[in-house]
Parts: sequence; C-alpha cells; structure tokens
Amino acid sequence: MPGDHGETPPTARGNTGETPPTAHGITGETPPTARGITGETLLDVRGLTVEYVSEQGSVRACDDVSFTVRRGEILGVAGESGSGKSTLITALTRLERPPAVTTAGEILFRPRGAAKPVDLVGLLERDLRKLRWRDMAIVLQSAMNALNPVMRLEAQFTDVLREHDCTLSRRTARERTAELLTLVGLTAGQANRYPHELSGGTRQRATIALALACGPDLVVMDEPTTAVDVVMQRQILANLLRLRERLAFAVVFVTHDLSLLVELADRIAIMYAGRIVEIGTAADLYHHPRHPYTEGLRASFPPLREPVRRLSGIPGSPPDLRDPPPGCAFHPRCPQRFAPCDSVLPVLGPVGDQQVACLLHTGGPTLGHARKERTDDALGH
Repeated sequence: MPGDHGETPPTARGNTGETPPTAHGITGETPPTARGITGETLLDVRGLTVEYVSEQGSVRACDDVSFTVRRGEILGVAGESGSGKSTLITALTRLERPPAVTTAGEILFRPRGAAKPVDLVGLLERDLRKLRWRDMAIVLQSAMNALNPVMRLEAQFTDVLREHDCTLSRRTARERTAELLTLVGLTAGQANRYPHELSGGTRQRATIALALACGPDLVVMDEPTTAVDVVMQRQILANLLRLRERLAFAVVFVTHDLSLLVELADRIAIMYAGRIVEIGTAADLYHHPRHPYTEGLRASFPPLREPVRRLSGIPGSPPDLRDPPPGCAFHPRCPQRFAPCDSVLPVLGPVGDQQVACLLHTGGPTLGHARKERTDDALGH
C-alpha cells in the first residue's frame, strides 16, 4: 500500500478540500449524502469479459468486469464513448449479437422466488425469453428504433403482457396498458398512436412504461435521455425516481453524463477502456473521487452557483481497444502517472468505502521508488 513506503502520494484533485461545483442534473441542488442501500443481491457480475471477434483478431470491449446490484438500487455506469458501456448492457441482458461473444465470467441473477441465482451466461434462449420483461427489462437509447413503427402502442404492450400471461384477455391488457402509460405521465388515449406520431420524450416515456409492463425486478437503461432536451430529461428522471420508490425495481443506468448520475444513482461505476476503474456511492464519487479519470470527469461539468472558473477537462482521446496501451490504459492521459503505470495493470480493490483500480492507491512492488521518478512531463508541465 502507498503508506507502507513512507512517501506522500501525488495529490489528487478530488481531495484538496475545495468546495465541489454543484451538479446540474435533476434538481440543480448539491447532491445529498449517500442514500441507504438495502436488500439482498439481485445481480452479481463476476469477471465478465466480452470480445468482438474478427479475422484480424479479437477486441476486448469489456474486460474482467465485476460488480453487484441490490434489490431496489440504482447503479449508474458512466464513461466516455467507447468505454464499453453499451457492450456491458447488451451482455447483461444477453442481447449481444455476433461478432460480440462473452468469453469469460458469470452474470448471476436471482429472480423473485428463486431458491438460488441463475447464471445468465449459460442460459439457452428459450430460458432467457421467460426472464425478459417479467424479471428483467431494457430501455434502449433510441425509442424510435426500439418501438415497432407499424404497430400502435396498445398492440405492442398487449404483445408483451400476453407473452408472459396467456390467460390475460385483450380487454384486461388494454386496461393495463392505460394504467402503465398513466404511470409515466402519459394519457390512456396515446395508446392508439403510432410511434412516429409521438414526440421524442413521449416515445421515451412509452418505452419505460413498456419495460415496467410485467413488473420486473431489474430495468437496464442505455442512455435513455440522450435524445431529449434537458426539460424532458428532468421530467423523465424525476418520474423514474418516483416509480422506483413505488415499484421497488433496481436500475442499471448507463450514461456519459456523470453529473446526472450524481443526483440519480445510489452507487456509480466508472468505466474506461472496457474496465471498471472506480465504484462508490454517488456522494463519495462527487466529493472524493479517487481515480484520476473520475476526477477528470468530475471536473468537466460546470457549477451553477459558484464563480466562473476554467474547466480542465481530460486531454487526449480514449485508447484504441484494438491496440490498448500497456499497464493502466489511462496512463497516456493521466496527469498523475508515474513509472509503474505504463507496465503494471492496476486491479480493482478497496480504498476506504470505494473500490479503485489505480496504483496511486492500490500500490505495486516498486511504488515507493517509482514515485520519485515522476516527471514534469507526466504532470503536463
């Protein structure tokens, strides 16, 4: 560990004691302390690895990803484009298609009433079909592409409802559809509309209602507010929180917007180059980010109520996963890198109440000596 070498580690920007800028997500208020996380483990992902296979070789889009989700919890997943977030989502729901292949790991999911969890990786398609919508559902990024353009909403809802309850009459399905649309702030009359007749925000609300149709324990959301304006984003997310409180489902919410997750999520996982580099509560990642990449994301969104300041951002671009850099994948862009970073791959490990994959915190065999070798170039001077 760093303290074992008797040397002071490079100062992390997130630990300077400065007042953090206000998040601009749902409410515009400073995020509260961590919300209570209770309940048994619903989803346990262990060492998940997903590769895209081609004649030129394999590209590892998710690399040894591990995390848990408890019942009723909102887990946010953030990172730049190309970090592996969408690949993770399709792997969790087993919706990946060739050339994507899950090459290692387990996805242990515990449906209601199950004596023990099932490993989704090993399930056949017919068994997965029984779980989808009833126990786990997905809200995709583009509602226009997710909904069938030649079917009215009512017909699409009826298909889902009757697929998992063949005794359900069409009249009951129609009433349930109206109830679901009302839950997300729409009217029963909109069930007779085609998707192209609805606004982007209305379509997105409809897909959320569709995901909740069979009362799933887990809802996976892939950037569901990307295509809507900030006013509609606020309404959708406020509605999501209200529904979570009422229906007690868990959420895995993927986005590139960390400031949004600070106010929405109970815990947040930060992904970079296919790996999780930090996991912690929303409050911990907001006030005390440990990984330099998390610090960079944290420093890149502006405050609302503080004096104007220059935003630092993160220099450079994410790595090409066809030829990732050795050691820590973030080291070419990291302002705090030192000698082992370009040769030693950091492993996700506990640092206080968080989990971090960074040699600044988890250490290495030559850490004490290497810190003396940090150069001004590494700090960007």
